Amino acid sequence: THGMGKRHCGMYTWDHTPAKRGFDTFFGLYLGAQDYFSHKRSGDLDFRSDYHDENGNFIDDLRRDLDGQYNTRLFSDEAVERIATHNQTNPLFLYLSYTAPHNPYDVSKQDIKKYASHIKKKPNKGRQKYAAMISVMDEGIGKVVESLKENDMMKNTLLVFLSDNGAVYGADGQGSNYPLRGGKHSLFEGGVKTVTFVNSPLLHKTGYTNTNLLDVTDWYTTFQKMAGDEPEIHSKPQLPLDGVDMWDTISNDKPGRDEILGNLYLQSMIRGSNDHEFLEKRDVVEVQEDKEDESVTMEPGDYFSLRWKNWKLMTGTYLSQGWIKEDQIKKDKIENNGYKDSSKDRSKQKFENVTMLFDLSEDPRETTNVASDNPDVVQTMMGKISGYKEKMTKVNKSRSSRKGRKGGVWNPWVEKS
Repeated sequence: THGMGKRHCGMYTWDHTPAKRGFDTFFGLYLGAQDYFSHKRSGDLDFRSDYHDENGNFIDDLRRDLDGQYNTRLFSDEAVERIATHNQTNPLFLYLSYTAPHNPYDVSKQDIKKYASHIKKKPNKGRQKYAAMISVMDEGIGKVVESLKENDMMKNTLLVFLSDNGAVYGADGQGSNYPLRGGKHSLFEGGVKTVTFVNSPLLHKTGYTNTNLLDVTDWYTTFQKMAGDEPEIHSKPQLPLDGVDMWDTISNDKPGRDEILGNLYLQSMIRGSNDHEFLEKRDVVEVQEDKEDESVTMEPGDYFSLRWKNWKLMTGTYLSQGWIKEDQIKKDKIENNGYKDSSKDRSKQKFENVTMLFDLSEDPRETTNVASDNPDVVQTMMGKISGYKEKMTKVNKSRSSRKGRKGGVWNPWVEKS
């Protein structure tokens, strides 16, 4: 198992870093973003090669020697090397998580000239950079695929490409989620519905668009089943999984899950939650529950989003975003990303405190709130809150990772007790 690219899944102890969480090797950053050339975040380095030596000792090798090299290409080259040197008598899991096209938007002038010279520099220079960043990533993926072919590994490989969210919404965003509503940081379709493709000779049905519901948590469960892993023989018991084995859905276009939790944020489940960044003075929203369910009250700052069959519910306090305009795409001009008041100021996105229900089978752009026309659907979906709350664990909200910034390097900051 080899991981390369961004981690962004926790690092407060060394035991929460990739090479101590199942990866044989890790090459990349623990945080979610960095400068593409210096590999620093806020002036401190976060780029390493992690592995265990022949005696089983954990090694964290800081890669200062790679300063100045574009990280997208470094990740691609590492993946190609791992494929080329892989002992094919053993299975391989390779996780390649590019930071591209995450901000800061940066790429060499040579790559802009090579990949994005057809895009007008004015009025949106950032659009050129964004296109070039994606093209360099695409170039790297091509090299990975060629390496799999050259090493005769494609015949038994499942290749999955996906994104964690839609393009950033607002004046600082260079991408587009047209024609969907909103983008990153929101629970509208532009933020949570992303492009994914699966390529493999193992697929039974190919060459079509799969419209079934899939959640990011499903990949672990699906991969685990495909690999023949047996959790019951592990030294530690496996915790219950949120994901569903979706291989039949992916391979045969069969219906799978019909429900996805977008988010359930309850102030009461967060210790020290009075510093929550979304907390604002608002009226308390009383949630109507099924009689057999425990009553759950939505407090100021709480929010809940659920996809159930063709319905999507959003309620509580959430970030409202609009749509990008078609003519902006045609002109390669993304000035305001479609915010309703045509403002370039992203801060004018507003928080809503209203219950919205959309029928995505008829209204994929989320233009029409049909909550008042379908109170039974709203009540059914609200009634699921208590079931999800039963599975929640209280967490400490902490942003103390800056304590790990010592000697110009980002490191875990809590010693294992």
